[in-house]
Amino acid sequence: MQTSAGQGWYELLVGLVILVGLLGIIIPILPGVILIVGAIAVWAFLTGGVTAWTVFAISTVLLVISGIVKYTWPGRKMKDAGVSNRAVVLGAILGIVGFFVIPVVGLFVGFVLGVYLSELQRLRVHQQARQATVHALKGVGLSIFIELFGALLATGVWIVGALVT
Repeated sequence: MQTSAGQGWYELLVGLVILVGLLGIIIPILPGVILIVGAIAVWAFLTGGVTAWTVFAISTVLLVISGIVKYTWPGRKMKDAGVSNRAVVLGAILGIVGFFVIPVVGLFVGFVLGVYLSELQRLRVHQQARQATVHALKGVGLSIFIELFGALLATGVWIVGALVT
């Protein structure tokens, strides 16, 4: 266990890593959830005690639940809207390629292009392919929102834990 003066530096560093993790969720370049879990785990290890490990456990459970919801709820909504799984997979692949071809915005451009082209090939009608692409984008937005919500809850638990310890 550290003294209060010794705790300040690593709590500040943990807070910064959590902030980077939150930004990584909004701009999916960094593994946001992994950074947040890792930062809180390091904090719990350095702080020690039941409270710190309880904070870590609660934060981890919140992040796992939001991760499960993130992959099930938007996927179901996209399926209900008629977006094919193939379109989402192709969008993800072209998004990854786009990330390396066009820095920063390539992920978004590649995803949109991949979904649209896949749905246009499948449906053969521009308007329906465009509509499916819009539904896919809404699904991705919902997914990011869910993950961010879980991460913010976990961050709030950590802040309370850091104040208490």
